[in-house]
Amino acid sequence: MTRHGGVAGDQLRAFIERIERLEEEKQTIADDIKDVYAEAKATGFDTTIMRQLVRLRKMDTAERQEFEALLDLYMHALGMTTAERIEATEAATGQIDIETSIARSGAGEGAYMQ
Repeated sequence: MTRHGGVAGDQLRAFIERIERLEEEKQTIADDIKDVYAEAKATGFDTTIMRQLVRLRKMDTAERQEFEALLDLYMHALGMTTAERIEATEAATGQIDIETSIARSGAGEGAYMQ
């Protein structure tokens, strides 16, 4: 181990080189993720919503419930309607309430049956 000024040069170099390799791997992964979003966008998916879904899926249940409660509170404070809240939640979670969607569209019973 080479010491310069009380610093273990070989050990420091090893740490720096490991960090550099990990940074390269991180960039490769970031590029891969970017490619997946581009592919999804080309297929017609909204990547902004997809990114929000990824963020929501990283949250545990309690964290997500707190987020949704705060979102609801803030939207209510801004005077946004229940329908707007439902749309925002559907967009953020990807979960669609079929009955609410049918009622919102004005379709009657059996409208989705053919």
